[in-house]
Amino acid sequence: MAMLLRPFPFFLGLVLALSGCATTKESAPQRTATELLLISSASDRAAEDLAAQIPVAARKVFVDATYFEAPDGKYAISAIRGALSRRGARLTAQVDADIIIEIRAGTLSIDQSQTLIGLPAFQIPLPLTGVVGTPELALFKKAELQAVAKFGATAYAARSGDPIGLAEPRFETASRRHYVVLLVASWTQDDILPSH
Repeated sequence: MAMLLRPFPFFLGLVLALSGCATTKESAPQRTATELLLISSASDRAAEDLAAQIPVAARKVFVDATYFEAPDGKYAISAIRGALSRRGARLTAQVDADIIIEIRAGTLSIDQSQTLIGLPAFQIPLPLTGVVGTPELALFKKAELQAVAKFGATAYAARSGDPIGLAEPRFETASRRHYVVLLVASWTQDDILPSH
């Protein structure tokens, strides 16, 4: 019995030493700043793809967002309006429009994935002291956030209803990957900001 208890003080000391590592809470809002940047970047790219498919130069255009439903949809709708405007569309009210563009969202969200080789963080109940948390010990870790946007649109003449163009739905993404190797070496890669 005594031999079984000898490793316990060492193990307890190790746990207490490791539990002193600090963690930082990135955000309290529903979405972190990184998540918002990923979603808005994917939205900007999907909006440009959509606008490139419809001939709008020098035409009066009304963007109908009735069927555009997605979290963070207001930003995405504005990104589509901006992309059409950059291609020469003159945005206007529905009563004055030559073209109505009905936009839709197939998806606008974030996928998360994580690979860990090592020990995850966990809680250890200790007699008389409560619970002690241990930090994550990562020999290798890859954590990825990827925003996916899929937008489509149908354009038709405001007065006749004749079809003018169809923007086929296309996927665009924005991603951020964080790596940890051998507990201490870490780096982040992302394509949130455009390269210059």
